[in-house]
Amino acid sequence: MNHRLVFATNNSHKLDEIKALLVDKFNILSLKDIGFEKDILETGNTFEENALIKSQTVFDFSSLNCFSDDSGLEVEYLEGKPGVYSARYAGEYATDKDNVNKLLTALKGVKNRNAQFKTVICLRFENQFHYFEGVVKGIISEDSRGMHGFGYDPVFIPNGFQNTFAELGPETKNKISHRAIAIQKLTDFINKNV
Repeated sequence: MNHRLVFATNNSHKLDEIKALLVDKFNILSLKDIGFEKDILETGNTFEENALIKSQTVFDFSSLNCFSDDSGLEVEYLEGKPGVYSARYAGEYATDKDNVNKLLTALKGVKNRNAQFKTVICLRFENQFHYFEGVVKGIISEDSRGMHGFGYDPVFIPNGFQNTFAELGPETKNKISHRAIAIQKLTDFINKNV
């Protein structure tokens, strides 16, 4: 049985990742599919707050069960930054390359390159909110490497690997990523409760 769920994102990369992770389990609708065209302002100070804002906004619009995520990179040396500002670390209209370059510059000559990718999913389901978290730990590489992925994937090397997410490619990344971990928790919850 396929369940309809709206994924509250305009990020086509995230949508593709989620659809790959939930293949055959759910009918994932995008914001475009439901005719939602507004930008949702992420004004929260935490991943949880931003995910809640997005889920509540989309539910208010569609009355459909929905989920959203907020994700980011937390770097130990930078005291958790860029964190919730990961997508706009180098400025409001920064490209992925701009953000990566700013990060590499901030870590130039720094030995402590420990970091983690974190995702928090907020599911609005049957009038309740549920949260699912995924974390993958690793280090920041000295330079940008690889052709796959998006965001900070070219500089993030997950623990246990020698290559960045961008070098590992989507098949491997989708098995071990922060988003994959959170999505697995989401699917487990829905499978038990639907």
